[in-house]
Amino acid sequence: LVNGVGNIGQTLLSLLIDYKTVLNIDVVYALKNTEVSSWNRVEIDFLIKKGVVFCAKNNSEYINIDSIINDVDYIFDCNANSFGLKNKDWYNTLDNLKGCSAQGSEKGFGVPFMVEINNERIENEKFVQIVSCNTHSLSSIIMTLSNNNLSNFVEGDFVIVRRSEDLGNHQRLVSANVVSRHLEGTVGTHHSIDVKDLFETKNIKLNIQSSDITTPSQLMHSVRFNLKFKAEINTEQLHRQIIENPFISITSKFDSNVIFELGRRYSPYGRLFSHTIINDNNFLLDANNNAIKGWAFIPQEGNTIISTIAAYLYQLKIRGRKEIVKKIRCELIKSEW
Repeated sequence: LVNGVGNIGQTLLSLLIDYKTVLNIDVVYALKNTEVSSWNRVEIDFLIKKGVVFCAKNNSEYINIDSIINDVDYIFDCNANSFGLKNKDWYNTLDNLKGCSAQGSEKGFGVPFMVEINNERIENEKFVQIVSCNTHSLSSIIMTLSNNNLSNFVEGDFVIVRRSEDLGNHQRLVSANVVSRHLEGTVGTHHSIDVKDLFETKNIKLNIQSSDITTPSQLMHSVRFNLKFKAEINTEQLHRQIIENPFISITSKFDSNVIFELGRRYSPYGRLFSHTIINDNNFLLDANNNAIKGWAFIPQEGNTIISTIAAYLYQLKIRGRKEIVKKIRCELIKSEW
């Protein structure tokens, strides 16, 4: 069951239908929480034609959720603004439910998770929080440029340049740049806090900081990173490490709108699924301090999807889960934009 049919929920529903056999799924349900009006009926009809079975709590057009909820093995909660956290009380009453995940905004819902960071940690866990798009990007940059050797990592500093909201919405747009408050004096914004919490599920403590500025854009986030290491580094080595990470894409482009448009045209479901897209011809190397600075673009909505599917596979310990994640990743992520 996918609870919440917004940007993440709609893409996830399409994927679950298309990969039903691979994922060992019999029926894909969607729970529509808000009223169905004439202007959003067409997008629901698209999903119904694909094979999604729609449910509701108080809408006679669709199946009543109470009549099927005991048949549901797993719930993907795709709500935001603490609705996922509120739903957890309901999920705890479902005796037949084997597992559940919620998205990045629902901090505290369960064990923070990102695919290939802490896969084994969530096996047999009932509740998992898929970390946010920015957490995916920052974590992937740290692991990749550290060559998966965090004992070589000294410190990291990030400035996230945020779009103001999803492309299809018009409720949180800003008219000028807005700087975010640092929540902790030594760590910064919630982005570094969330990354630290993710790695602490593996008993790893990271020395990182982050700041954040929101811009009048609806396309993509970007991040300026500054990482320092113990060992000597060089750009050829860093390029090799980036290319060897199949969850990362590279680009020689400097315009987020161009990359966004390419994703809309050529990427499956019109989404970008890479954890991050690194601008690989624009590094600043500080050889004296073993530091590297650069830019990356962050595909929101899309870059958490593979982790969301992986959570289901690992929580329920589905046979062949590693190979299934690889198959889906190979079909969704392009290595260069």
